[in-house]
Amino acid sequence: MRRLNRKKTLNLVKELDAFPKVPESYVETSASRGTVSIIAFTTMALLSIMEFFVYRNTWMKYEYEVDKDFSSKLRINIDITVAMKCQYVGADVLDLAETMVTSADGLVYEPVIFDLSPQQRQWQRMLLLIHNRLQEEHSLQDVIFKSAIKSATTAMPPREDHSSQPRDACRIHGHLYVNKVAGNFHITVGKAIPHPRGHAHLAALVSHDTYNFSHRIDHLSFGELLPGLINPLDGTEKIASDHNQMFQYFITIVPTKLNTYKISSDTHQFSVTERERVIDHASGSHGVSGIFMKYDISSLMVTVTEDHMPFWQFLVRLCGIVGGIFSTTGMLNGIAEFIVDIFCCRFKLGVYKPAPVSVVDGHANNHLPLITEKSTH
Repeated sequence: MRRLNRKKTLNLVKELDAFPKVPESYVETSASRGTVSIIAFTTMALLSIMEFFVYRNTWMKYEYEVDKDFSSKLRINIDITVAMKCQYVGADVLDLAETMVTSADGLVYEPVIFDLSPQQRQWQRMLLLIHNRLQEEHSLQDVIFKSAIKSATTAMPPREDHSSQPRDACRIHGHLYVNKVAGNFHITVGKAIPHPRGHAHLAALVSHDTYNFSHRIDHLSFGELLPGLINPLDGTEKIASDHNQMFQYFITIVPTKLNTYKISSDTHQFSVTERERVIDHASGSHGVSGIFMKYDISSLMVTVTEDHMPFWQFLVRLCGIVGGIFSTTGMLNGIAEFIVDIFCCRFKLGVYKPAPVSVVDGHANNHLPLITEKSTH
């Protein structure tokens, strides 16, 4: 009984075989079909290799939501060189809540030489070239996001020469923590002094002839400091044409959460527009000479996530490539053989000539000669 059930089960499994095998004696091979098979297998191999590289690659996915975090502090990373001595300039932040954050809370004033060394000038030109490429090819930003933590730092290299020039400039670098509201980071003449009714700088002791707000922004970013990211103002250099000149930067900050397979950090992207003008009260151009960066924070937050193709999707696409090429090449080979058979075989001379017809017992016979019966009496 067990043998009978096992035999029935085996026969049932054999009937479910979806891949019937044709005996080799029934298979007819040809050089044309062999050529098509070689082309098909080569195409499958190439497309499978390309699909594997697509599977290994990753891409950045962008999602947008409302930023609900209002209690945390915003970090401002600053590295700016001004063509004035450090005792003549002061930097601080004043936000919409009239909260002042002075440079003593995290900024360092370092006397330096304003002119760059050859290596530093090369670094600046390279940074500006990257900015131009980013404006033309926006997909490069995804490459920078993915390689942020493992790429080389974008900070300016130190001077390789020991110049004897006087240190005529002041490098202001460090970071500040401010409220997440709109504010104004500025560098102007004189040190900031506390004032109960507003904001003031002690500029009376500085000679007007020493005003020179030519500056270079080596780095400016918001949020967590990532060494591989390139920001819009990095490498910017402005040369003042007048003592009383104002440089304004209007910045819109977008909170960004960056999640890749290498890092996970809270940073910020920003866009900027620039304006500069000469202060001349006689002609109606009022204001204060200096460098002013007015920033505002967007209410939207961007989540940038590095995504990868699932393995099951890779298998489905791979099966689609193999099955599709098999089906397509089989159809094309059948159509080609049909066309060749029509034009090269069916219309040969003499194939469709009428053959002699014979009548046997009232039926037409194309192969037998005509036979007539004689009656006998």
